[in-house]
This record gives sequence, C-alpha cells and structure tokens, in this order.
Amino acid sequence: MNDCKVIAVANQKGGVGKTTTTFSLGVALSKMGKKVLLIDADPQGDLTTYMGWYNQDELPLTISDLMEHEISDSPLDSKNAILHHKENVDLIPSNLDFSTMEMKLVNAMSREQAMKSCISNLKKDYDYIIIDCMPSLGMITVNALASADKVIIPVQAQYLAAKGMGHLLRTVSSVKKHLNPNLQIGGVLLTLVDKRTNLSRETRQELEENYGSIVKIFDTQIPMAIKTAESTSQGKSIFSYDKNSKVAEAYSSFAREIENGRTKEKNATTKDYER
Repeated sequence: MNDCKVIAVANQKGGVGKTTTTFSLGVALSKMGKKVLLIDADPQGDLTTYMGWYNQDELPLTISDLMEHEISDSPLDSKNAILHHKENVDLIPSNLDFSTMEMKLVNAMSREQAMKSCISNLKKDYDYIIIDCMPSLGMITVNALASADKVIIPVQAQYLAAKGMGHLLRTVSSVKKHLNPNLQIGGVLLTLVDKRTNLSRETRQELEENYGSIVKIFDTQIPMAIKTAESTSQGKSIFSYDKNSKVAEAYSSFAREIENGRTKEKNATTKDYER
C-alpha cells in the first residue's frame, strides 16, 4: 500500500510565503528521492506562474476542469492535467477559471470532497502531494483540507502574526470533526525571518504562548532573501537559482523535519480548538 502523505499549505492571510514554501518544500523532498506532486489551489495561479507556466489561459487542463467534471459526475483522468517541471516535481496547475469554483461548489453534492475525489487515483504514484491553498477559508480551501493528512501553516515573522491563527485553527478543527477525521496540524513554519531584528524571536514567543500547547512550531525558520523573489520570476526554485543560499538550506532542513516527522509520526495531533 502506498503511503502518500497529502499536505495542505494554508493560511488565510496573503503574503506569508505559502507558494514559495509549497514549491521549495516539493523540490527539497524530490531531492531526497521522493516523488512529489504539487497542486495549485489558488485562482491567482501563483504557483503555476512561479514554476514557469506563464500563459495560463492556454493550459489544456487545470484543477478547475478536474473539479468541475467531478461535481458534474463526468470525471476526467487527473493524470492528463499533470505538468512535469524540470526540477523533478509535478504540478496540477490553476488559472482564473478557478475563481468561479466557489460558486459552483455551493450547490454540488458532496461539495467538500470534490478535490479529494480528483486526487484519490494519483496517490499511488506519489510519496507527497502538496496543495498550495488560496488566502481565504472558503469552499476551495475546505476542499484542500478535506483532502489532506496534514496542514502546514506558514506565518510571517511580524507583529500580530498570531492574530488570524485562531480562525484558521477553528476551520481545521471543524473540517476534522465533520469531513476528515484524519486531519492533523503538521505545524507552524515561521517565514520571511529577518535575523537582524528581534521580531522573529518575539513572533515565535507569541505563537508559543498562544498556541504552543495545540500546535507544533517547526524548528526550521525561513529567512528573508532577495534571491527568493528573483527566483520566482525565472520559473526556478531557489535550489536551481541559488543553491547555496540560506533559504535553500532552510527549506532542505524543513524537508528533513517533514520527512522525520512522517517517519516518527509523533507530530502534534490537532486538538479541537475552541474559543
């Protein structure tokens, strides 16, 4: 039996490094010999762009097509939507068509499980499927959480970083209760950390005080770097663009944490988060 782990990278706040984390973690795991599929679950299609597919209107099939056919009960073979990136990770892309999906899901049968159905036949081919969620907690993100074994929450090292966390944790808790009893919080990843300031230390402290008893906070922290922003316009991951950078090093270390956590499976389980 293939033990594919599905990870949703989620935070309803934008600009926290979700897309960079999805791509970089995927490439880092693939460098460790893992087979990885990434799914762009954001109508903005940032992950698709970042990986070098710029003409998104010309993509033959996207996650939107797969889910649309799923809810109209004429499923497509999901394999036909897969694009292969030169850094040895696969992608199911997205584009703006996906922005109408929230509306289409409203009246669909088993609307929360459409994405899960789309990817179920792909799990046997991969060790990891990583879903880049959109910055909202609407129906598409609920679909991603209903498909996932774990959710990773990137949080930017800044004041009030913990502010929106309660809302996200309640959503995860609700999905776990009603839709996906296996869902766990993999942990919180601090991103865009500027080592020259005390802010990241204070943010980490704030997260630990507020949520440390409920969620794991990863040891790895992702530093801020100009190179990361540059690599996003090249269709390359940070590993291809600047493999000796601190960011590449940090994502390699993060991938090891994920893989070790998987081996041990001692990761923090989601306790129901009630205010």
